[in-house]
Amino acid sequence: MAKCEICEKTLNYGNKLSITRSHISKRTSRTWKPNLRTVKTIVNGQPKKIKVCAKCLRSGKVKKA
Repeated sequence: MAKCEICEKTLNYGNKLSITRSHISKRTSRTWKPNLRTVKTIVNGQPKKIKVCAKCLRSGKVKKA
């Protein structure tokens, strides 16, 4: 399952709206997946590959090996 190992970000569920003639006519379900990257980091002094979302990488929550 798609999940960030730092912030626990997972799938989000919602509706995709079909807008026709200025009103919503149909709704179908869809999912939003997190933007995950596999990064080699240092965990407990050991290098390890973990899946991290792009937001955690940008904010500096992960130290790369």
